[in-house]
Amino acid sequence: MAPRILLARHGQTEWSLLGRHTGRTDIPLLDEGRRGAKLLGERLGRGPWAGLEGVEVRTSPLARARETCELAGFGARAEHWDALMEWDYGAYEGLTPAQIQELRPGWLIWRDGVPKGETRADVSARADEVVEWARSADRDVLVFAHGHILRTIGARWLGEDISFGARIRLDPTSLSVLGWAYGAPAIERWNDTGHLE
Repeated sequence: MAPRILLARHGQTEWSLLGRHTGRTDIPLLDEGRRGAKLLGERLGRGPWAGLEGVEVRTSPLARARETCELAGFGARAEHWDALMEWDYGAYEGLTPAQIQELRPGWLIWRDGVPKGETRADVSARADEVVEWARSADRDVLVFAHGHILRTIGARWLGEDISFGARIRLDPTSLSVLGWAYGAPAIERWNDTGHLE
């Protein structure tokens, strides 16, 4: 079996609801986010996932990802991993895209990065570490993390530059699966929120 990586974005927080860049600020889940995490866990407990027995689980150490992992039923199996932390937004932490556009018209994080924060190269290197780990053994893996780092992992899984992440958005509590097609890395499922409907 070729290894796959299942990506679970954390549930809704106040800042994700408002569109504020939430990097290293440890924001808790809203009630809606907790509900979504439980629904995600129920979904992963049914076919075709059937509880994902034998899957290796890792989570960002930030509270919103850890709590999503726990509420989904994978907390006891999960290892915390700093490589899954969200992009460090530096001077743009807590700002909305509109506020950043006022400071820097035409700004796009995927192209321009952030001042006083993590570079695009640093985020890409962390994503590469996750991809290498996911492909390192004959088993599936499940990670709980954040929007921008998961989009970067998606881009790097496919062998694309980090800028590809601009074209693959992710909603809170979404499920995505990266696998293989014709022997090449592929997206099997992306931004799936069917469990929330």
